[in-house]
Amino acid sequence: MIRKLIERPIAVTMCTIAVIVLGIVASRMLPISLMPEVDIPQITVRVNAPNTSARELQASVISPLRSQLMQTGHLREITAEAKDGAGIIFLQFDYGADIDYIFIDVNERIDRAMGSLPKEVERPTVVKASATDIPAFYLNLTLADSEATGRLSDRARENKLIEMSNFAATVIAKRLEQLPQVAFVDMSGRLYPELAVIPDMARLEALGVEISQIETAIEANNINMGNLTVRDGQYQYNIRFNSTLSGRKDIEQIPLNIEGRIFRLSELATVVERPQQRQGLVLSDGREAITLAVIKQSDARMGDLKREVSRLVDNLRWDYPDIDFTVTRDQTQLLDYSIDNLESNLIVGAVLACLVIFLFMQDFRAPVLITLTIPLSLLVSLLFFFILGISINIISLSGLILGLGMMVDNSIIVIDNISQRWDRGEALKDAVSTGTGEVFAALLSSVMTTCSIFIPLIFLSGIAGAMFYDQAMAVTIGLVSSLIVAMTIIPVYYHLLYRKQHRRGRNRILQKIGVRDMAGAYERSLVWVFRHQRLVLALVLGFTAAGIFFYYELEKTTMPAIDKEDIILHVDWNRPITAAENRHRTERLVAALGEAVTHATVMAGQQQFVLSHTTETAGNETLTYIRVSDPDSLAPVVARAQAFVRSAYPEAAFRTEEAGNIFDMIFADNSAMLTARLRPTSGSAEPDKLNPLLAAVRDSLPGIRIEPVVWQEHVTLYADRDLMSLYRVDYAALYYALKSAFNENRIMEINQGQYSLPVSLGAGERTVREILASHTVLSDDKVEIPVSLLLTESPDRDLRNIVSGAEGEYYPLNLDMPDSQVPGAMTAVRNAVERNDDFEVSFSGGWFDSRDTLRQLAMVLTVSLLLLYFILASQFESLVQPFIIMSEIVVDISGALLILWVCGSSINLMSLIGLVVMSGIVINDSILKVDTFNRLRKEGYGVLRAVLTGGDRRLKPIIMTSLTTILAIVPFLFSGGMGNDLQRPLSLAIIGGMVFGTIVSVYFIPIFYYYIYRKRSGK
Repeated sequence: MIRKLIERPIAVTMCTIAVIVLGIVASRMLPISLMPEVDIPQITVRVNAPNTSARELQASVISPLRSQLMQTGHLREITAEAKDGAGIIFLQFDYGADIDYIFIDVNERIDRAMGSLPKEVERPTVVKASATDIPAFYLNLTLADSEATGRLSDRARENKLIEMSNFAATVIAKRLEQLPQVAFVDMSGRLYPELAVIPDMARLEALGVEISQIETAIEANNINMGNLTVRDGQYQYNIRFNSTLSGRKDIEQIPLNIEGRIFRLSELATVVERPQQRQGLVLSDGREAITLAVIKQSDARMGDLKREVSRLVDNLRWDYPDIDFTVTRDQTQLLDYSIDNLESNLIVGAVLACLVIFLFMQDFRAPVLITLTIPLSLLVSLLFFFILGISINIISLSGLILGLGMMVDNSIIVIDNISQRWDRGEALKDAVSTGTGEVFAALLSSVMTTCSIFIPLIFLSGIAGAMFYDQAMAVTIGLVSSLIVAMTIIPVYYHLLYRKQHRRGRNRILQKIGVRDMAGAYERSLVWVFRHQRLVLALVLGFTAAGIFFYYELEKTTMPAIDKEDIILHVDWNRPITAAENRHRTERLVAALGEAVTHATVMAGQQQFVLSHTTETAGNETLTYIRVSDPDSLAPVVARAQAFVRSAYPEAAFRTEEAGNIFDMIFADNSAMLTARLRPTSGSAEPDKLNPLLAAVRDSLPGIRIEPVVWQEHVTLYADRDLMSLYRVDYAALYYALKSAFNENRIMEINQGQYSLPVSLGAGERTVREILASHTVLSDDKVEIPVSLLLTESPDRDLRNIVSGAEGEYYPLNLDMPDSQVPGAMTAVRNAVERNDDFEVSFSGGWFDSRDTLRQLAMVLTVSLLLLYFILASQFESLVQPFIIMSEIVVDISGALLILWVCGSSINLMSLIGLVVMSGIVINDSILKVDTFNRLRKEGYGVLRAVLTGGDRRLKPIIMTSLTTILAIVPFLFSGGMGNDLQRPLSLAIIGGMVFGTIVSVYFIPIFYYYIYRKRSGK
């Protein structure tokens, strides 16, 4: 076959050009994304129950729903959280389950549970997790910082903010949503107006008018009776009766008939337009802002979105100079940065690999031929990407980079073998044909072992196994493409390049700067190794044993640490503070962070987002998104934030969250290293019961931060039934009076187009004691009864958030500590709980997840080694030689663990995958060497001579292929970006294994082979 290809170079050239053209076209049509498209097996159930306490919501709604949903198939974990007015149930399912069917099943179970829920509770909403839930970016709108703006009064500033809120909704959001790449624009930070009707209580009392009469008058004058159809001969007409109120003046002119006298409402009450009471706000670099979260269309390309949005924002800045537009949390920037870095790594790795080839081959023609296989193999790989529907993302690109060094290995070995046969005197055509066919079996076996190593990765549970399908396919496609190129194109063009020469010449310049002939030095060192076999064996065994030490010393985590420049600080002030106080505290927090912070967006209190892309916060919580100048500054800034909160507000709870991208959504483990689930043995987990237990845990774990219990105060008003009966006051009148006093009596809403203008009846803001002391209620006998006479006030407190799981209600005590301290911490917590009769404990957290990952990867490695053995046994038709080749894997794993330990990395999913991949790559050199030993023995060489000669012949290609593989992934170690950070532990494991594997292949494998076969051959 090779001879036929050599004789038809034009046909081979045309086919090559066709493949190149198809590859270029496919590369331009491939979608580009940050991560591969995967189904996320998560469903969230949201419960909305206004004016319902967390404890009541937990008992009457969350608990029945949780009982129903626990029966859902493929459920992995269920976590429910109840807070005042709202609840959430988070469902995690096994990856691979039909999430669409589960979504229907969850809805049916909720419908089934609705009969047992309170009638006033709305049907919970069910949301499937999706990558498109994460905003592509946030756009903050603030008033331009000018001298005129600085002179505005507080009321004028509020009016400006109301105008900007309306402008953002009616103009900016609409223009963004008109872009075909934008699905939805979610908003928060808007300030709405309201009409407040404040009664003149003195005049009402003098006239004997109740507040309810004012409400009745307003409602009676806001009537839309619809249409009447009137026939007039051959025609008919629609007559519409409309008496709706449209604004403050209409309300002021409402007439009231009081004992035959007509009063205008403005005579009995003051109607004012004022900002609604704020439950939360948004600040952008210290200024009040409206933030718009832009959600991408699921099928839109991120690059197209970035281009269109950048153009639109530039136009908006030009059209509206009095408003500052700030783009934050830009996912398109993260995508470009990560992809650009990986593409740079691809180029740098290719250049380094080519440099090695030139220095070793000491010739221009053959290295150029090998170098051309890189773009050709990449284009073939991209063509297969298009056919298989694989996108360009940080996982698939990393796979191409990982396979880049191996792409040239096949060509190196083919060219080196051809050159050796030609140098030994064979005719060029015979050398090309025989030399290519001679190594085909070994190369095919090498490719099969490398590709087969990825097959067991499908046994990884969860999304991780599915995500790295792209990486496995990228390496497999790259290796198969390079094998096809090496077996077909390389021989043809090698013959074309050298057909006019009688022997292969070497470039003098490259001879001077290139690698000298290493045969003599290698033979001397190999002889020394043979003479000191026991010493070498002791070194190998000792280094293998040291690998156990490295394993236990390395920290175990689920995923590697990713260098980032942004993070979210989540603070629960643990006090019933107002929105204004929340803002004041958060501004102090941001001011304490230092100059390293380049941008800060504060979301204080309750937010107005419709979708669930941002963590829900109560009125006394705050989310502060910060971006720093460089990744090294992030940890000190977080430490300063934590120190400030603990010193200024020791009762507050502080934690950090990921800033939010598709990688965080899929992989980020937000759980603590260890979570102690404190379950009450009876009743509920109350603060008064928890505090003594947490104090005991704090004493037993010195140096570990124990966050205070997050609780809330509430006031319970008890009505005296006897006095209410005595004074003839009914509950409805009392409730109505209190509702108006607390500004909770919303009468109606006036449609203003983009928003509704609420009309409320009540006075200004006052404390509970002021209201009870000053307000009265009319009895049935028209006698004013002080409210304080009928009610008694009782303060109380309870947990802010009530958490429950499959085992019932529990209090999650999150403990962050090094991996090695977890077993001791679990023992300390158990001992503290055993001395407390109110609780029992179980544990969860990242420590258990990392152990589960280790167990899975151990299983994957075992299966991989078995597959390698079966493939090698079938190739060599021997049960012994696979053991010779695979014996080096144990030593190589120790070398990989040593490099991880020296570089301060950890044992995580990526480094473990690196160990598995390295096991398949590193034996390729040994496969080639053992295959050469076998062929030389068949030619009549003795065992010792075959080992020495074969070692000399394969020394240069082994070192070249190892260096090209190592140098191709070296750029991962010296550049940033999510893709590089993700692949760095994998690269360290492969580099460490390859370095030690090359030494083992060059020296230990020959000794092992000789030791086994010397007695069998008798030589």
